[in-house]
Amino acid sequence: MVMAEVISLGLLAADIFASPLDSLPAAGELSAIDRYLLSVGGCAANAAADLVRLGRTSRVLGKVGDDLFGEFVLRDLKRLGIDASFVSKSRTHPTSCTFIVNVRGQDRRYIHCFGANADLSIADVNWKALEGARALHVGGFLAMPAFRPEDLVQLFREAKKRGLLTVLDVVIPAGAAPSLDELREALAYSDAFLPNNDEAQVLTGRNDPLEQAEVLAQFNPDCAIVITLGKAGALARRRSEILRADAFKVDSIDESGGGDAFAAGFLVGMLEGWPLEDSLRFASAAGASCTRAMGCHAGVFTYEEARAFIARNHLGVTKVS
Repeated sequence: MVMAEVISLGLLAADIFASPLDSLPAAGELSAIDRYLLSVGGCAANAAADLVRLGRTSRVLGKVGDDLFGEFVLRDLKRLGIDASFVSKSRTHPTSCTFIVNVRGQDRRYIHCFGANADLSIADVNWKALEGARALHVGGFLAMPAFRPEDLVQLFREAKKRGLLTVLDVVIPAGAAPSLDELREALAYSDAFLPNNDEAQVLTGRNDPLEQAEVLAQFNPDCAIVITLGKAGALARRRSEILRADAFKVDSIDESGGGDAFAAGFLVGMLEGWPLEDSLRFASAAGASCTRAMGCHAGVFTYEEARAFIARNHLGVTKVS
């Protein structure tokens, strides 16, 4: 069995990107674009691919359909250097697929089929997949309805028994209103939790990232709570240390996958044993680099590129008292 430093469990999809449009076509109108890009995506695949770019070995756990898109996802994971030998196939659901529409000057639009991600459960986890790993990342929890809160707790307990670091990331579908109780016990077994500002607002009912972090930290003060704020940067809290970071400025083409690249960068910092501030800087650089190219991983820095970028570019990081 191929050994992997990081296991990434969660959403897998075939992503279809349209190159940027000046505006959306009206009903019945045809708009021409430069090209389409077909790539493996989903939080688990994106983070795993970014980790490989950053010099780590990775494996994904997830579920695809028994269809052409499923075969493509497995092939593309292999092409990217990711171990997909523990990915299972659904007998009832098609492979998840997302169509991403980019309009210049506007946020991305997504048209999504949840597909086999909705069929992923704890029964699909082969515990041998955790052997030899140093960290477990779960990407897209709360968007996998068959993977229940108690399943996440069981998964993280097993990871902790094996001495793994645990990192949790969530996706909250439009219109959903999950309770913080669904994460309460799992956060007790988490080393890092990485929601964005909108997700943290839904979970805590607070608008201020500082207040959001305070609410989330109460379940496990040792867990790093890192709330990404898009172009406004990020806020991180662990124990009594609270940091507010600006965002690196890059020529952004497509912001898809930026949060997953941030998570991969933060994971690298955890594996290296860096202080919170250094991990936050590296994660910010990785996240920013992702947006330089169309797709979710082509633009992500290598480890050496990220370190050089950080050395050349100032990032404001402020300690919050």
